Amino acid sequence: MLAALARHLPFHLRRHRLVTPGTLLAWHRRLLRWKWRQKPAPTGRPPISEELTALILRLARQNPTWGYTRIQGELRRLGHRVGASTIRRVLRSAGLGPAPRRSPNAAPTWREFLRAQASGLLAADFFHVDTVTLKRLYVFFALETGTRTVHILGVTAHPTATWATQLARNLLADLGDRTSSFRYLLRDRDSRYTEAFDVVFTADGIEILKSAPQAPKMNAHAERFIRTARAECIDRLLIYNEQHLRRVLAEYAEHYDRGRPHRALQLRAPADDPDVIPFPAQRIQCHDILGGLIHEYRDTA
Repeated sequence: MLAALARHLPFHLRRHRLVTPGTLLAWHRRLLRWKWRQKPAPTGRPPISEELTALILRLARQNPTWGYTRIQGELRRLGHRVGASTIRRVLRSAGLGPAPRRSPNAAPTWREFLRAQASGLLAADFFHVDTVTLKRLYVFFALETGTRTVHILGVTAHPTATWATQLARNLLADLGDRTSSFRYLLRDRDSRYTEAFDVVFTADGIEILKSAPQAPKMNAHAERFIRTARAECIDRLLIYNEQHLRRVLAEYAEHYDRGRPHRALQLRAPADDPDVIPFPAQRIQCHDILGGLIHEYRDTA
């Protein structure tokens, strides 16, 4: 077509061809390839979806001791058939090594340990309160980590090792048969925790765990209670004396155990019934705690 059309051009223009014959043949070959081209056949295994890749990484991170075959078996139980070599490739691309541990430290972290042992862990600690006359009082308490139940053990202006040891005996007496359900007592390295104090617990099969010096986060549950008690109660009141502080803390501990929701307990109080039925709004009544400082809401019945 180009050659035929070119014959109608003036002679001086026909001397300057638009394309060479080689270019024309190349265009023809390109048209042939475009007409008869086929999608190349895929090679190798088909790629897995992003959702399945995320699931593999999730299983590997949440279970550092699981090997490739163990993850493969878990995926098969969930309806996904993936080869062990594919799982290995996915983990390597994400920087995760093989089992038994996919972290630099072979031992579990302190947070993992506390979470696993929460149901059998007691945490003990001291905190101080300054009265209106600037007298400093010390409070000794224990916390059941699994249920977040708090025990205010004693209040005094002069805490001693003998006093703390006697309060430890009182705590085990209050726990009664439930003492056997606790495996560890977590405490700091205060000088009031003597060998006699530890013996009170070890005699009942409770092992003593000591936090590192100046490491309050290792006893995070007890520290959290102290912060909560200060923010909701102590820092909002003027404490007159030791008897006043005992009464205030006893009333607050009752609220903490029976009327305050906890995020760790799916927004339930430690003593709440998990099977709560919804109450009509007109039947819900407000109850004042600590002279109206805190409000609780209950059914009128």
